[in-house]
Amino acid sequence: MTPAELSTLIRSVLLDAVDAGEVDLAADEVPLPKVERPRQREHGDWATNVAMQLAKKAGTNPRALAETLAARLNDADGVTAEVAGPGFLNLRVAASAAGELARTIVEAGVEYGRNTSEDGHTINLEFISGNPTGPLHIGHTRWAALGDALARLLRASGADVTTEYYINDAGSQTERFAASILARAKGEPVPEDGYPGEYVAERAADVLASRSDLLELPEDEALAYVRQAGTDAQMDAIRRTLESFGVHFDVWFSEKSLHDDGAVAKAVARLEEQGHVFHDDGAVWLRTTDFGDDKDRVLVRANGEPTYLAADAAYYLSKKDRGFTEKIYLLGADHHGYVARLKALAACAGDDPDANIEVLIGQLVNIAGERMGKRRGNAIFLDELIEWLGTDAIRYTLARYPADSPLSLEGEKLREQNLDNPVYYVQYAHARTCNVARNAAQHGVTRGDFDPATLDHETESVLLAALGQFPGVVAHAAREREPHRVARYLESLAAAYHTWYQQCRVTPRGEDPIEPVHRARLMLNDATTQVLANGLGLLGVTAPERM
Repeated sequence: MTPAELSTLIRSVLLDAVDAGEVDLAADEVPLPKVERPRQREHGDWATNVAMQLAKKAGTNPRALAETLAARLNDADGVTAEVAGPGFLNLRVAASAAGELARTIVEAGVEYGRNTSEDGHTINLEFISGNPTGPLHIGHTRWAALGDALARLLRASGADVTTEYYINDAGSQTERFAASILARAKGEPVPEDGYPGEYVAERAADVLASRSDLLELPEDEALAYVRQAGTDAQMDAIRRTLESFGVHFDVWFSEKSLHDDGAVAKAVARLEEQGHVFHDDGAVWLRTTDFGDDKDRVLVRANGEPTYLAADAAYYLSKKDRGFTEKIYLLGADHHGYVARLKALAACAGDDPDANIEVLIGQLVNIAGERMGKRRGNAIFLDELIEWLGTDAIRYTLARYPADSPLSLEGEKLREQNLDNPVYYVQYAHARTCNVARNAAQHGVTRGDFDPATLDHETESVLLAALGQFPGVVAHAAREREPHRVARYLESLAAAYHTWYQQCRVTPRGEDPIEPVHRARLMLNDATTQVLANGLGLLGVTAPERM
C-alpha cells in the first residue's frame, strides 16, 4: 500500500462517515489527507493529522473525530489505527498490504514515480543561456544540472515542458569576441577588453578553415564574418558539450534574430498599445513601477538603440505567442535585479506575474574558493570538469543542494570511490541490488508465487515505506522546483536498503531450501533497483549494475 493509496483510503472512510451522518461536513469539504512517517518508529508506519484539520469545521473536537475515523479504518483490510494525543491518527499497515507495494513497483517499472500533479501546465523552461563567447564554465554547469533535472521532474509529474537556450548573440560582448578571434587569426595580441582564453585560438582556426581569404578582407568585412562564423562555431562546441553532459534543449533561440526580424520594434509597439509605455527626453520608457519595479526602465535610448530590456520584452512575447502560459527563467546570481523587472514586464504584457512567469536565481559555484570568468582567463570549463570528475559526480553533486545556496566543490573528494561520497553511496546501492539479483538467479530464486505477508522484518517495513514515498517526493520536488529533494531521498532510500541487506537474505544458506520469504525478498530487492534507477534518471545520473 502506497502513501497515496492510504490517503485515498482515509478520504473514503471520511466520506463514508459523512454519508452515515457521523461527521457534519459536505462531501466537497473532505480533502485528500496527507500522511507522513512518524518521527518515532514505535508510533506506527504512518500518521495523519486530518482530524485536527477538520474538527472545527465539523463542529466537534479533534480527538472525537479521530476516534470515529479510527473505528472505520480498523474495519478496513490491512490497516489498523489508533488515536494519539489531541487527535493524531497513527496507522499501521499489515505486512501483506505493505509488501504488495514491491510487486506494484516492479510491474510499473520506469513509470513508477510518475504522477499527474503538474497535468495541464504548459511550461517554457529557459536555463543556462550563456553568451556564445566561450565554452560553458562551472557557473553554467550548475544550471545545466539543475535545469535539466527540473525539466525531467516536471515531465514526470505530467507537465508539457519545452527546454530553451537563449543565445545572447547580440551586443558588445560578441563584438569583443569577434575582435579577439580575428586578432588570434592574424597572430596579434588579443585586445585589452577581449577574451584571452586558449579556446579563442581554436575558434580562430575554425574561421580560417571556413574562409581561406579571411585575412585578405577589409577589416570591417572580416570582423562581420568572424562575428557570425565564430559565434556559430562556439555554439556548435557548446551543443557538443551539453550533449556529453546529458543535457538536451528543444529550442535554441537567437537574440540576434529578434533584432533582424523586427521583433524588438514590434514588441515595443505592443507594449505601448497596452498603455504602459511613455516617452521622455527622446527615449522610450516602460512604466514598470506600476508593477513593483523600483524604477521605470528604458526600452529605446534617445539615439534609437534598443536596450536589453527591449530584447527581453520581445523574447517574452515570443514565448507567449508560442503558447507557453508559464515561463520559468533560471538565472545566475548576478541577475537578482532581473526578477522585479521581468515580472513587471510580464504584467505590462498583460500577463499575471504570479502565474505566468517564475524567476529562479542560482548562487555561485567555485573550486577551492576562487571566482572564475572567461575574460579573466581562469575559468574552469565544463569539458574539463567532465574529464576530471565525470558527468555523474558533477550532476549528482550539483543537484543535491538547493539552487539558492552558495556551493564550493572539493573536486578530489568527488572522485573518491567510497561510501562517504554521496553519489557513490547511491550508485553502489543500485549496483548491490543488481548483484543480489544475479546471485538469486544463480541459486534458482525467482519472483514467482510472491507472498507479500512474509515481508515482516522491521527493516522491510522501513524499506517498503521509503519506496512508497517516491511518487510524493517527485511531485513535491517538481512543485517546489527543488531537484535536491530527489537526491536526498535517494540517499535515505540507499541507507534503508543497505541496512536491510545486512539483516535479510534473499538466497538460502547452504543447502537450505528456497522458501516464500526468499522470493518475496527478491521482489523487494528488485523494487528497490527500480526506484533507485528511476530517481537517478530524474537527476540525469546513470544507475550502474556493477561497481
